[in-house]
Amino acid sequence: QVQLVESGGGLVQAGGSLRLSCAASGRTFSMYGWFRQAPGKEREFVATIIWSGGFTYHADSVKGRFTISRDTAKNTVYLQMNSLKPEDTAVYYCAARISGFLPYARRIQDYDYWGQGTQVTVSP
Repeated sequence: QVQLVESGGGLVQAGGSLRLSCAASGRTFSMYGWFRQAPGKEREFVATIIWSGGFTYHADSVKGRFTISRDTAKNTVYLQMNSLKPEDTAVYYCAARISGFLPYARRIQDYDYWGQGTQVTVSP
């Protein structure tokens, strides 16, 4: 059974940090992405990483504050979030692509599997 399981969300004050994890099982993937969805808003792209080689790409809204990375031994992808702002509050989703490399994959349809999401709340 293919699964993406996110963890690491929670409540943090503005300026704080959190690290999200996405553990994959059941198969390998060529790319991973992080997306987020705030109440009443569309799901938006945050960051992506190519599994082989580790190329990364971040949305402008998080560049310099968030970093996507991977641990190949643990088959896990991370999203380190620093200098958090209240507007970062959202449910964060991990996504994975079965095959192919799209270095700037930021569309929902670029990914084949999705996790259940983890809530991140940033208080002022």
